[in-house]
Amino acid sequence: MKKTIHVVGAIIENEQQKIFCALRNPHMVLANYWGFPGVKIEHGETPAQALYREIFEEFDCMIQVGDRVAVTLHEYDTFFVHLETYKATIVKGVPKILEHAEAKWVPRKQLLELPFAPADLPSIQKLLAEK
Repeated sequence: MKKTIHVVGAIIENEQQKIFCALRNPHMVLANYWGFPGVKIEHGETPAQALYREIFEEFDCMIQVGDRVAVTLHEYDTFFVHLETYKATIVKGVPKILEHAEAKWVPRKQLLELPFAPADLPSIQKLLAEK
């Protein structure tokens, strides 16, 4: 029986309508895929608390978490991911790469040009459908 991992992702958008994307390093699960910064929810945490913690720990900045964008259940080879994505904005600091291989701000319309992890694709489709 495959394990299900509950994770949350932050769709951080700036004033230029560019979205912050991070490339997983070769030692991470789903290595070398792009994704929205995210984390497994720890016991007793809300999705917003988990995202705030993750962005602070891995990118040294603070965010404000907004509305949920999508909920996705995706099956990978050895596990399921239950992914919730939320819009977010940076309220303090500038993201620094502390654990990922690379990070960059990407215009919405160019998101699909990056090789995103499959569980992120429904969230991207919702973003592209917004006016």
